[in-house]
Amino acid sequence: MKQPMWRTHELQDAYDVVIIGGGVHGLATAYYLARQGVTNVAVLEARYVGFGGSGRNTAIIRSNYRTPEGIAFYDHSVKLYEQLAGELDYNIMFSQRGHLTLAHTERGVSGLRERALTNQLCGVDSRLIFPDEIREHVPDMQLEGSLRYPVMAALHHPPGGIIRHDAVVWAYARGADALGAQVHQLTEVTGLELTDGRISGVMTNRGRIKAGTVVNATAGYAGTIAAMAGRQIPLETHPLQAMVTEPLKPWLHSVIVSSTLHIYVSQTDRGELVIGAEVDDYASYSLRGTLPFAESAATHMLELFPFLANVKMLRQWAGLCDMTPDYSPIIGEDPQVGGLFMTVGWGTYGFKAGPASGQLLAEMIASGRTPRLLEPFSLGRFAEDRLVGEKAAASVSH
Repeated sequence: MKQPMWRTHELQDAYDVVIIGGGVHGLATAYYLARQGVTNVAVLEARYVGFGGSGRNTAIIRSNYRTPEGIAFYDHSVKLYEQLAGELDYNIMFSQRGHLTLAHTERGVSGLRERALTNQLCGVDSRLIFPDEIREHVPDMQLEGSLRYPVMAALHHPPGGIIRHDAVVWAYARGADALGAQVHQLTEVTGLELTDGRISGVMTNRGRIKAGTVVNATAGYAGTIAAMAGRQIPLETHPLQAMVTEPLKPWLHSVIVSSTLHIYVSQTDRGELVIGAEVDDYASYSLRGTLPFAESAATHMLELFPFLANVKMLRQWAGLCDMTPDYSPIIGEDPQVGGLFMTVGWGTYGFKAGPASGQLLAEMIASGRTPRLLEPFSLGRFAEDRLVGEKAAASVSH
């Protein structure tokens, strides 16, 4: 008889910590809280575990960011990912195959050179390479000739790669459950209760829960949850679309990103090409794919890989990205509502940050102190004009 990966529980009247959102950020926070001895924790998911952004992303892991603050944070997350399969006793299929960000103009080359040097100064393996070496990594990519934007250089980041997103989510859910935290699916939050400016309870479709600490880990719906506490946070929700092709014999052994073409692609262990592009330029909660995205993504893919002209697209989809003005996350306690914590504003970077955000936010909740790596990402940075500008690091989001 097969055993479920995590148990089903009756909803208690009270928890020490309630986490809203059953994706990688919420589940990782629950797991690391339980590791620190805070086990009276409930993760509330309106649908099923991994329904949101964690099940709709393209699962690229990397740390070659632009700012020292971002580089240090995401590098910590990569290092946690490298140990995660052993820690959680589950194969998360992390393949560190290398990540190539292409430059098609002299200005693009200069930008990548600066980024490579910043990465190196922060201890991250990242360097600028040129067409001869690019061909060694991706011999089937068209670099010149009829290409509108010849490939002039690339930022090579060997630790980057892809991962099985479902496996990560399931492993964290199982790990949190084994340590005593509870995962509640089909449990929708309908309101937050405040007493004297502090969180005191959570209203759900299954009843009221007393809680002195609540974590908002709801990605595209982060603003909706914040509004339940009377708060407005600086983010907008935009769809990010992707598509997958029919399986092909393995040939692409690196992750390819082009900021000029607004395209990125990797090949899964099953042979499918996973293709993503720019976030939609309009705010929306739509999870449907569109024809303009499919046409644009296919066009730019064929500029780099003309031989894929007859490959069939199997399906396309969209996820929701919570975009902040500086393209960096908001992590920490709300300065005006005691006990309300957030790990939101992840935009297109969320899945790669899951382990670091979960571990560090759990430490913050358990100890009452802000870890050094989280200090740059507080909500107060917008009022204090100390933005952490990571817009160009998305490569497809500018």
